[in-house]
Amino acid sequence: MAIAYRQQVDDDTEFALWKIEETADELYSQLQLDDNEKAYTKQLSKNKRYLHWLGTRVLLRKMLRTDEYIDCKVDAHGKPYLVTLPYHISLSHSFDYAAVMISKSGPVGIDIEQVKEKVERIAHKFLRPEELAFIDQQNKIDHLYVCWCAKEAVYKCYGQKEVSFADDIFLQPFAYQPGGDLRATLDNGTINFNFTVGYLKYEDYMIGYVKA
Repeated sequence: MAIAYRQQVDDDTEFALWKIEETADELYSQLQLDDNEKAYTKQLSKNKRYLHWLGTRVLLRKMLRTDEYIDCKVDAHGKPYLVTLPYHISLSHSFDYAAVMISKSGPVGIDIEQVKEKVERIAHKFLRPEELAFIDQQNKIDHLYVCWCAKEAVYKCYGQKEVSFADDIFLQPFAYQPGGDLRATLDNGTINFNFTVGYLKYEDYMIGYVKA
């Protein structure tokens, strides 16, 4: 399967989706891995998590347009980074899709989620009352997923663990559309950053993406 969707965000920032239709062996054969990565893949069971790990790495390779080894590590906060290449990256996955965002000029964050009714049950855990108040009841599930993906993208872009979705990331009211952008603020008392977060409904998935 080739790249299913690709979007240029600015001159040096883009994200793409890969629909995972290959077997694990087919994906694995497209990668170059070091001994530590090979050992890690052996620890993963042959299930969707393994396919997701492989899928994000194959997509990253396609976006960077290289056949060379890509040294992709994860820092103490779980944020992936490239050791030798001048790109900020963010990885995500959900069911049949892998998503990757890259930029040369600033940190990025991306999240993809398959839209499911269950989000309504947990909305109070990641949204404040004033955020719940602006949710469009006619598009409730989609609107909630935009909020979740936006906060997840901001969290990944910032790249530090000590952040609460409900307490530290604030969304300005916005009307739901199948695609657009919204304003978000990350404020935990010691830092204060403003973001413009893009979002997109793709098939039955929601995508949130942001560049600092």
